[in-house]
Amino acid sequence: MRQQKYKIYINGTPVFLTTAAGAAELGYEPGKTNYVAPYLGKKKMIRQYLDLVDKNKQVQNVVLYHDQLDALWADFQGCFTVLEAAGGYVRNDTGELLVFFRRDSWDMPKGKIDPGESPEQAAKREVQEETGLKEVELGSFLIHTYHSYRQNGEKILKKTWWYAMRTGESAVIPQVEEDIEEIRWVDPVAWLRSEPAVYPNIREVIEAGLAGV
Repeated sequence: MRQQKYKIYINGTPVFLTTAAGAAELGYEPGKTNYVAPYLGKKKMIRQYLDLVDKNKQVQNVVLYHDQLDALWADFQGCFTVLEAAGGYVRNDTGELLVFFRRDSWDMPKGKIDPGESPEQAAKREVQEETGLKEVELGSFLIHTYHSYRQNGEKILKKTWWYAMRTGESAVIPQVEEDIEEIRWVDPVAWLRSEPAVYPNIREVIEAGLAGV
């Protein structure tokens, strides 16, 4: 099925790429905190909105729409260096979810896909490396997430493939060289309700995982 919209987090702010019909379904009214505009086919316009999100912390949403969504998506990606990663939504035998604390936020295991790896292979490897778990059963694909960051002055767009996983193990070993400070097994519903410091794309993965249970 062809993608109907893309949602990319820029510094935690969602940027939606969609069609005119998709923009209407989102329902955001243009204003000082919401920016909704047709894409006119110029990458310069995309860069202007990216700069706006970078500089104006009051922006809550940006919606760009074009009936040729594939062309809009291609132009958007052309403003970045695109990297692909994969990660795991890992639950144990009692239904608890594995989360860890890294760089001032709660996160889940994920990492860059190495040359020659499939997303599934990379997701499982990253879970094992970052948590010390050995026996991990790969489940179904859940969701793609997209976010942007800067690295050595370069704009990176990261696409992450997320998979449901199961393990019978409970003992974990944080990969300290990846700045992981603490790993917890949590009840995902109660944990989200506690409003932890968690990246919005990670929250979406957890919600997708819960919907698939």
